[in-house]
Amino acid sequence: MIEADVVVVGCGPAGATTALNLAPFRRVLVLERNAAPAPRIGESVPGAIRRLLADMGLWDAFAADHHAPCYARRSVWGGAAADEQDSIRDPLGHGWHLDRVRFETMLRTAATARGAAVLSPAHPIGVAWEHGAWQLRVAYRDQRLLVRAPLLIDAGGRSSTLLRPFGGQRNAGDKLLCGWVQGTARRAADAGVTFTAAEPEGWWYTAPLPGGRRVLAFHTDADLGAASDTRSATALLARAARLPELGAVLAASGFAPDASSGVCAAHSAALAPPAGEGWLAAGDAALAFDPLSSQGLFHALYTGLAAAEAAHRHLDGDAAALPEYATGLAAIRQAYDDHLVAWYGQERRFTAQPFWRRRHNEDRRDA
Repeated sequence: MIEADVVVVGCGPAGATTALNLAPFRRVLVLERNAAPAPRIGESVPGAIRRLLADMGLWDAFAADHHAPCYARRSVWGGAAADEQDSIRDPLGHGWHLDRVRFETMLRTAATARGAAVLSPAHPIGVAWEHGAWQLRVAYRDQRLLVRAPLLIDAGGRSSTLLRPFGGQRNAGDKLLCGWVQGTARRAADAGVTFTAAEPEGWWYTAPLPGGRRVLAFHTDADLGAASDTRSATALLARAARLPELGAVLAASGFAPDASSGVCAAHSAALAPPAGEGWLAAGDAALAFDPLSSQGLFHALYTGLAAAEAAHRHLDGDAAALPEYATGLAAIRQAYDDHLVAWYGQERRFTAQPFWRRRHNEDRRDA
């Protein structure tokens, strides 16, 4: 039997952030399914992340990794002409395009350096709440472990079902998915600029990455015909070529895709409630954002920090800690929902198409 104060399931940005903030004060065990971070979509962070990283003592390590700055956002959205917004007037400064593997490695390293025990590859194969504590059966490499802890934190992402048997019900807001491909960018055209473009069946995103690379991503609903293009890098590139503005950006950068590609869920989702008796959720497991918001990674770090603070208070006997955490997430969700409706509402050229009709419906959860 392994005894811990807190078991965190998932060592992505939310789980690692929870662990690194809690480990100096509590016995923290982290279970991570993947042996090492892998390339994935979701690499943009706003300038506000600098203050958050500094508060957690991570800024110097982040700066040393030399992620690519993002100085401007260009979009073809709501009209045929491109619009550009730069970061000059933003009091929080420019954002960044991350090397996602390097970023997650930094967070894992900080968690272990501060005292968290990280087991990977490992995942729970049985979870039970008994006599005021969690009993977990864990598959770890070729072993079977027993773990006991009074608090369980789910940071397993938007598709996690870990807390369903204990009252956490996941509500999906839509059917959005993302097909993406990465590759080399032989020319430094539009360095530091994110490009977004709407089309009849969804929207596109492309941005430079550290190390002379670029990402291209297409977002549509899983039940629409365009979804078939997300499963093939060749089809994705052919579809992108139909948009002159997007094709020009890719051509100017000398974009050459490679084998790094994938399809992933990108829908909005919320766990209701996000906290209960002896448990809470953080990051996408609690509240998953549409990538259009460009807030997913920032939210993961923020809720990871908030989850660590709530866990520390809870273990000190503060009965209000977990309910107040849930109340805070409810306020975030309401603000996010309002903003998302406004963002999609700016694009009115394709209102006859199913993808856009759904986003223009006041109640997106019926989509």
